[in-house]
Amino acid sequence: MDIHEHFMKEALKEAKKAYEKNEVPVGAVVVKDNKIIARAHNLKETKQDCTKHAEMSAISKACRKLNTWRLLDCDMYVTLEPCSMCAGAIIHARIKNLYIGAMDEKTGAAGSVLNLFDGYAFNHKVNVYNNILQDESTKLLKEFFKGLRSK
Repeated sequence: MDIHEHFMKEALKEAKKAYEKNEVPVGAVVVKDNKIIARAHNLKETKQDCTKHAEMSAISKACRKLNTWRLLDCDMYVTLEPCSMCAGAIIHARIKNLYIGAMDEKTGAAGSVLNLFDGYAFNHKVNVYNNILQDESTKLLKEFFKGLRSK
């Protein structure tokens, strides 16, 4: 298993925690120097807060851990393509590399619906890599939504 699959599996563990809480199963980890410094999963329903996406919470935790809002030389692994809110936060936090599991054809802002990481003159450029353990991420999401529809 390569290093990117290893960290995406850690993000998938977070997504499974969200699933168990009846949250959309998305997980994220922030990595610096090949070590996870923050991990999070969706808590939007639990906290009744639209900003409690996995990426936003992971960024907040990483900022507290490093005592800075600049997450220079940090990478993020997320099981689902970020929305525009999360994409903006990833850019503003100065994350170096973003690794994505599944793409989001409804609200994705890293290439599916729009791409905030390409074609805009922001002051920071994030390198984006797609389809890291895509099948595992997609399967978890499909199981979750199938369960919701059957209720």
